[in-house]
Amino acid sequence: MKFGAGQPVRRVEDDRLITGQGQFTDDLTLPGVLHAVLLRSPHAHAKITAIDTLAARNAPGVVGVYTHADLEQAGLKPLPCVALMPNVDGSAMVVPARHALAKGKVAHIGEPVAMVVAETAALARDAAELIEVDYQELAAVVDTLSAVSAKAIHPETKSNIALDHELGDQVATDGAFARAVHVTSIKLVNQRVVVNAMEPRACLGDFDPATGKYTLYTGSQGVQGMRGAIAKFVLGIKNDMLRVVTKDVGGGFGMKSFIYHEYPLVLFAAKKLGRPVKWTSERAEAFLSDTQGRDHVTEAAIALDKDLKILAIRTHTVAAMGGYLSHFAPFVPTLAAPGMQVGVYAIPVFHTSTKCVFTNTVPVDAYRGAGRPEAAYVIERLVDMAAQDLKIDPAALRRRNFITKEQMPYTFPSKGVIDSGDFARNMDDALGIAKWADFSGRAKSAKTRGRLAGIGMAYYVEKTAGGFEMAHIDVRADGKVHVIAGTQSNGQGHETAYAQVVAAQLGVPISAVKVSFGDTEKLAAGGGTGGSRSLTMAGGASIVAVKSIVEQGKAIASNEMEAAVGDIEFVDGKFSIAGTDRALGLFEVASIAKSRANAEGVEGLSADGEYKNPNNTWPNGCHICEVEVDPETGVTEIVKYTVVDDFGVIINPLLVEGQVQGGVVQGLGQAMGEQAVYDAESGQLMTGSFMDYWMPRADNMPSMSFKANEVPCSTNPLGVKGCGEAGTVGSAPAFVNAVVNALASFGISHIDMPLTPEKLWAITKGKVAAA
Repeated sequence: MKFGAGQPVRRVEDDRLITGQGQFTDDLTLPGVLHAVLLRSPHAHAKITAIDTLAARNAPGVVGVYTHADLEQAGLKPLPCVALMPNVDGSAMVVPARHALAKGKVAHIGEPVAMVVAETAALARDAAELIEVDYQELAAVVDTLSAVSAKAIHPETKSNIALDHELGDQVATDGAFARAVHVTSIKLVNQRVVVNAMEPRACLGDFDPATGKYTLYTGSQGVQGMRGAIAKFVLGIKNDMLRVVTKDVGGGFGMKSFIYHEYPLVLFAAKKLGRPVKWTSERAEAFLSDTQGRDHVTEAAIALDKDLKILAIRTHTVAAMGGYLSHFAPFVPTLAAPGMQVGVYAIPVFHTSTKCVFTNTVPVDAYRGAGRPEAAYVIERLVDMAAQDLKIDPAALRRRNFITKEQMPYTFPSKGVIDSGDFARNMDDALGIAKWADFSGRAKSAKTRGRLAGIGMAYYVEKTAGGFEMAHIDVRADGKVHVIAGTQSNGQGHETAYAQVVAAQLGVPISAVKVSFGDTEKLAAGGGTGGSRSLTMAGGASIVAVKSIVEQGKAIASNEMEAAVGDIEFVDGKFSIAGTDRALGLFEVASIAKSRANAEGVEGLSADGEYKNPNNTWPNGCHICEVEVDPETGVTEIVKYTVVDDFGVIINPLLVEGQVQGGVVQGLGQAMGEQAVYDAESGQLMTGSFMDYWMPRADNMPSMSFKANEVPCSTNPLGVKGCGEAGTVGSAPAFVNAVVNALASFGISHIDMPLTPEKLWAITKGKVAAA
């Protein structure tokens, strides 16, 4: 398209970021700023019998030391869990109080117990070491499955089951299994991972005693949601008494959506001390204080008839919540991907049973994909196992069960409606690019080199979020267009993509458009970034605002050119009288609007855009992974990786491919080596630094072949489908399927993630029994 939408425009924000002009939260400061350090529990489960802060209070540079008693006196409320839903029996969930500073007990290692505020972070850290806390250690519940029957870690709950949830039709599902000709079952672990965003969390709090208003600067995934939750649930104030500002953010992945202990704490301290207060996480601290991801144990099965059509799927999942219920935690394993265990297949019935359990571990919440990767992993492992059982090509089994393009729009048994897609085409293209049919020859070649070759595929579908979004656009007389969006970039390239959308709508150069986010004072509302919703929703809101600006401009142009409003056209950035060459440019009209208004703050044409869309988009695609395993070391090399995706209309192919590559790497990271390991007895985090926690590196990752087939989405004006999480959804099952295929000669049908060299070496050397 002429003005950039649909073109691989390079990221406009990169010049600023790579030249050191970015502003991340730790770059921010205020006059007189103090620094906070939190004393965290060294125990996973313990009663607090006494806290002695006297030595810390008298330490050099210390201006305040606080415990829960101080917060209680100030009226601070517990951190909220907003994802509340009834148990299967209709009873309410029990939500144990999660205080900003521990009250009488701790439920996971790293839980904050006290806060020290001093002139420097170093002085605060030294003083924190002087605080003496008497703990009475309690037995720790660490294992996810064991938590179901273990003694409750919270006295106010009857058990560790925070939520007992079911979805689907159990009777119909049981009936389908009863008449099935073949059943494939699996028990799998979707292990816990640490998010490890490039930028650690940080926050800076301020308080104005003259107005009674707080200001919080922090990296977030949406300032409006952050303000609303802190104001309502923790501080107990009206929204307009708290301003939240987010500058640049170095990765969020869901983790930066939530309220953390430190945010209300720096606001409390700023009010108490009359000076701004800042806290910045260290990397080791992030391992203990950021929400973690996944941690599911699932038993699942599919039933097939004589024609190899899948009749039903059922799953039983135990999902660890950690020591407390984080912001959206129960939503992730239950309703974030409701019924999506059916995948892209025409499976008529399903039933899922999910138990969310407390464990003495760091709380878990949404992590890139949030429920959709877990669902895709279940169905794609089951389909591959069924193909292995039945000795049928896995692509053929998938094709036999695909929802066809002729069935669109298709209603899933969960009642979700997918509007568009061509799954067979995407898989066929991926098979061709990956040269699937020629794999046996490559496997023979690998064998001559002492390698075990394997190939695997996964076909994913993802349900992205909708809801409400807002944008504000100013078309200024100086030739610039300013866009404020209610979402929040965490590194995805929103400044570029949104500029492309607005430039195309207004007929101006992309260079004329400046996009910003992250200030509750500048936009009345916003839905934030998460669930791959940003372009769909912010793009929709921008289109609404553009339409309003065009109507304003037509009215001004009709007056200036003495023509009826109905005769004014807006094309390629110009207002013209239909059928004539008389025209006014967009910025000329903006200048006229400014001069007419003759008011401070009016720079031209401006409008808010409010966009509501309850529909989801359904990005989908086929991943094919080819590996070679060295049986002498267990090391796996990914020799080829292919992705064919349907993201609807693509605004910027360069950004989309980057998002896919990043998502694939994150999914492969979990599949290949990432795992948060807690000691089974003490609850200590054994993988609490990069010395112990494996992270994917460039030399672990393959070059990727990527293709997009654009099947426009019919439920939003841009025709787009979200792409931010898709790579993560498809990559883990594709990799595991490939490695299982490579080791099939050892009688292997499943290997739980992570597929470490040690684990694979043990299989090739006969050290473990076939699964």
